[in-house]
Amino acid sequence: MSGMYGPADRAESIATIHAALDAGITLLDTGDFYGMGHNEMLIGEALKGRARDQVQLSVKFGALRDAAGGWLGYDGRPKAVRNFLAYTLQRLGVDHIDIYRPARLDADVPIEDTIGAIADLVKAGYVRHIGLSEVGPETIRRAAAVHPICDLQIEYSLISRGIEGDILPTCRELGIAITAYGVLSRGLISGHWQKGAAKSGDFRAVSPRFQEGNIDRNLALVEALRSIADAKGVTVAQIAIAWVAAQGDDIVPLIGARRRDRLSEALGAQAVRLDADDLAAIERAVPKGAAAGARYPEAQLVHMDSERQA
Repeated sequence: MSGMYGPADRAESIATIHAALDAGITLLDTGDFYGMGHNEMLIGEALKGRARDQVQLSVKFGALRDAAGGWLGYDGRPKAVRNFLAYTLQRLGVDHIDIYRPARLDADVPIEDTIGAIADLVKAGYVRHIGLSEVGPETIRRAAAVHPICDLQIEYSLISRGIEGDILPTCRELGIAITAYGVLSRGLISGHWQKGAAKSGDFRAVSPRFQEGNIDRNLALVEALRSIADAKGVTVAQIAIAWVAAQGDDIVPLIGARRRDRLSEALGAQAVRLDADDLAAIERAVPKGAAAGARYPEAQLVHMDSERQA
């Protein structure tokens, strides 16, 4: 809804948030750098008149941006953590954040220092729980040694299964849940994406999996998935979401719906039941490692601890 995937309609965005809440959705995830604060203000507006305890607000922090929208790195210093939180509380119009997490590892700051700073905010009542995002097993263990970690937010989908190596087992050993973003791979495996649809200013215009040489192969995987969805009388998106949900009760699919019709489709995935035969058919249609292209451009992958440690 804010600055990553092309223009969004403000009224429709707020209506979509309201529809999600009315449908019983309780987790709203954002980042203070989404639209340079725009998304937090949007959510804050949508929550006016709603009971604060109706939602759990999950916020990522630490990404640094310039006036042109460029990315400057990450800041995990304790004083920066306190500063980021102060602005987040103001933009959202709340007195606490339910889950607060560094968006990426700051390679210049020990994770113990960053998590320790959030732990101080927990003691002060400004934060309820601490999460992580896109970090690997070693960092997860070091963070958990400082303070209990409730979840790791990380990309996980039929075509992004890197966590299955060491990251997911580490989280399960430590009792840390997975909040899976990108379950539709930014629309790529939604069943709705068409080649060449990404415009300037849309992340997908630079995302490797959407580029010439990769996109045709990836859309072929979607068509293979569509045959399974059609046989079950559901949509491709619903199959993709249901597959992630079927990987464990400790895995929560995070859906990036910007419109009420896409939200309604995603909610329908809750009724999709995949048996052993379904899961085997999906595995044949979209084998692990079948996707063409990396999930992020190389310039961003170098900052991702999850990729280095996976």
